[in-house]
Amino acid sequence: MRGDLAWMQRALGLAARGAGHTSPNPLVGCVLVRDGELLSEGWHRKVGGLHAEREALAALIAAGGTPEGATAYVTLEPCCHHGRQPPCTDALLEAGVSRVVVAMVDPDERVSGGGIERLRAAGVAVEVGLCEAAARRLNAAFISARVRQRPLVVLKAGVTLDGRIASAQGESRWITSPEARARGHELRHALDAILVGSGTLHADDPSLDTRLPGGGGVDAVPVVLDSRLRTPADAAVLRAGRRPIIACGAAAPQRSLSADILRVEAGPGGLDLHAVLAGLHARGIQSVLVEGGGRVHRSFLAAGLVDRVHLFVAPRVLAGGAGWVAGPGFRLSDAPSMRLVDVGRVGPDAELVLEA
Repeated sequence: MRGDLAWMQRALGLAARGAGHTSPNPLVGCVLVRDGELLSEGWHRKVGGLHAEREALAALIAAGGTPEGATAYVTLEPCCHHGRQPPCTDALLEAGVSRVVVAMVDPDERVSGGGIERLRAAGVAVEVGLCEAAARRLNAAFISARVRQRPLVVLKAGVTLDGRIASAQGESRWITSPEARARGHELRHALDAILVGSGTLHADDPSLDTRLPGGGGVDAVPVVLDSRLRTPADAAVLRAGRRPIIACGAAAPQRSLSADILRVEAGPGGLDLHAVLAGLHARGIQSVLVEGGGRVHRSFLAAGLVDRVHLFVAPRVLAGGAGWVAGPGFRLSDAPSMRLVDVGRVGPDAELVLEA
């Protein structure tokens, strides 16, 4: 129904507001409607806080309303287990909601259809699958962690029209516009970790923090690929108030650094990236923003580990310099292929979003 679509899209918009604050929990929005009129709405704001369904119900009751006979539009199947919060299925049943429209089934094995069954068994009409693709994309990190037991990998680069990230003289600041860089910081805010290679660390000494326009923003966990563990003890990333993760080779020297040292075996081009991601997953990280440099980009692409790409393209040409993917080229038959899912304008630049 057309009305159902509009309400679910509203719920998805609400869910997105929790980006950067809910991990390892999913992003969830809920809208309560009766007779075509909005009663209340809510979203999961932070870990440990009310789930979307309970927030919407609480807001309605606080305003003197009643949810009896309402339809609840929820972007993810209501939970049916006890965690930091009690089951949302219980809250919906106690409230007398008569219909629940669910965008997608929860991949968490503690739920995975159980919430839907619980509601239906109690006589609530439940419909599943409206805006499922959008809901799955919104919670791609949560799904990756639950289904594949590894973080979602998002690769980001700012490039010229000819695919360069630096001039032949090594100049890289700034290829893209302030607007594109601000968008990049929004990605840092939304994802759990931000990863660079040792080359970027030594060349730029980045702090890898998050700087949103107007201030604020959640800092992602810094991750450095440093196979020989040569990170300087005074590196900015070690002094930024967060404990970074440094992935190094199993035989790298023992050093005392203000970091979590993740030792893995060697892999093509450096470290075994599958092992690196397994180590991050074990530490509760559900999403990683890979910012480079070029050899790191190539390694993730060659390993088939890139789930999404955000490519910011500036309207300029360098005709030389460093490419955003560096190292030995791929054969055409082996070249990683992705599908374009979105194109937008960010200031004077273009943002291309691609998915595997």
